[in-house]
Amino acid sequence: MRVGFVTTLLFLALPAAAHATCPPPRHPPPVTQITRPRWLPGVLITEYYPAPERWFSDRLVRAPGLPGRHRAGWLYSARGLAMQGEGIGSDGRMYHFAGPYSLTWRNAKGADTRPCPKVPGAWTNGRPAWLEPGARFAPGASLTLAYWHDIAVDPRLIPHGSSVFVPAYCDTPAHGWFTAADTGGAILGLHIDVFRAPPKEPWSSDVRRKQKIFVVPPGRARPARVRCS
Repeated sequence: MRVGFVTTLLFLALPAAAHATCPPPRHPPPVTQITRPRWLPGVLITEYYPAPERWFSDRLVRAPGLPGRHRAGWLYSARGLAMQGEGIGSDGRMYHFAGPYSLTWRNAKGADTRPCPKVPGAWTNGRPAWLEPGARFAPGASLTLAYWHDIAVDPRLIPHGSSVFVPAYCDTPAHGWFTAADTGGAILGLHIDVFRAPPKEPWSSDVRRKQKIFVVPPGRARPARVRCS
């Protein structure tokens, strides 16, 4: 589950007052949904992955829905399960945040802060640091996604289920071909997010700008001529 989706769900349960300190709404860039196979230039490519517990070193605590004890930062911080939606435990298994979505985030000073639904990335009272107590978790992933095979897209532009060829990722297991299987609040217009295995360096990932990709809408065949050289 993408971060933007998790924070959007959290916001839906909040009162209208949460809008009070949000900046003016940002209108998403106008796009026309792709209905036939075509190249798409000028694309921003980012990467995302489940948060590994091994990257955290703070205290061990018990959490509703999970066996044993786990790192508090991995569970409740702005880089852990509560924000990312899912993560990999120290036992190598996948776990996910299971609500409730009415919980409030706290900033570094402990004050309440909430996501601004119409301005991705903005918060009412500064960036979040920790989720208030009461979160639940569960075994397994929130979405069935495969590393280096699935991407998050803006479905207004790239329909879910589309095949997408990304030449910059020809060295991946699927030789540059991905499925549009996810979305996110910050994935707007000419932007795709590649679901990948966690990198060796904590919190690192590649960002590629002004890339060219080939989009094949659902129900259309992948052209044989579009492939890695």
